[in-house]
Amino acid sequence: MLDDLVIALTYYTPYVSGLTNFARDVAEGLAERGKRVRVVTTRHDPSLPHEETINGVRVSRAPVLARLGKGVISPAFATMVREASANARVLNLHLPMLEAGPVAALAKCPVVVTYHCDVSLPPGLVNTLQGRVIDASSRLAMRRAAAVAVTSEDYARESRLWPSIRPHMAAVPPPCRPVPEGAPKFRDGDGLHVGFLGRIVEEKGVEHLVDGFRALDDPSARLLIGGDFGNVAGGSVIARVREHIAGDPRIKLLGFVPDEDLGDFYASLDVFALPSVNAFEAFGIVQVVAMLAGVPVLASDLPGVRIPVRETGFGLIVPPGDAAAITAGLRSLRDQPPVSDGTAAAKFSVPAVLDAFEALFEKHALPAG
Repeated sequence: MLDDLVIALTYYTPYVSGLTNFARDVAEGLAERGKRVRVVTTRHDPSLPHEETINGVRVSRAPVLARLGKGVISPAFATMVREASANARVLNLHLPMLEAGPVAALAKCPVVVTYHCDVSLPPGLVNTLQGRVIDASSRLAMRRAAAVAVTSEDYARESRLWPSIRPHMAAVPPPCRPVPEGAPKFRDGDGLHVGFLGRIVEEKGVEHLVDGFRALDDPSARLLIGGDFGNVAGGSVIARVREHIAGDPRIKLLGFVPDEDLGDFYASLDVFALPSVNAFEAFGIVQVVAMLAGVPVLASDLPGVRIPVRETGFGLIVPPGDAAAITAGLRSLRDQPPVSDGTAAAKFSVPAVLDAFEALFEKHALPAG
């Protein structure tokens, strides 16, 4: 029997990022609806098994030969994806991915690309070359694809790859899973509590949030920074963030916040901040999760990132990397907090997104059986 869907991407759960959570929620959501779903990924952690089933999804991992910046080199990965596509109705490639072009060209079934964002790497000859190769590979995959799914047209139009995206574009937001209702266990007093949750990496702009928060003349205010900085692809910038914190006792580095504590984390906040500084962030699922928990958002004015606040009105948008604007935005949200009207749940709920992806895959898939 054919698999209804094969999803291919470099990193998959238990690795945590917006991209991997996106793929996991679609895979597990469609498996729960009775679809046969297989994920082909790399064995980014050698302790992980080569094959396992996670929440109804068969996961196959290719061995990693070497690492290159945020990426991994796995010659077996492309072969495994091609073999899996020979027994699938449709193949879903999550880009950017170094191997995307050859994998799409060799696929034995229709291909649907999910394009998350343009590659953004630090300056340098090797990184520049790597970025160009990945872009070329993505363009090749898009030419082969029956459809290119993007999180928003707003982001896609600003992408370097817009000419390749445009002919087959389908705008589908990522699935945003609400956290269980929690208790404000992370609160420390009655002052304004601002939160950030994500990997502590260059593109997140956490140091600008720290600078903007520290300018608040409010000894009772607190900034809670949650996120992994020990096991991050491409390297963490935690040392830089600590330098900007400069011992301010109002700011707490929480480290990785496990799933069972997320309800308590969001219940402890008055404002959630997403201070991203470049286009590597194309949407920001965490900000919608905050909205679903009743927490307004301060988001950077970047393509895609601004969409949840723009479409719901539940927060403020500020220029990226502008600490003074962050300070003013935090004051405004403290003094005049907006009220949610439920738009976030209607637009970005998991069931609505799964409906859209299921229809997109079925439109281009081989006939069942």
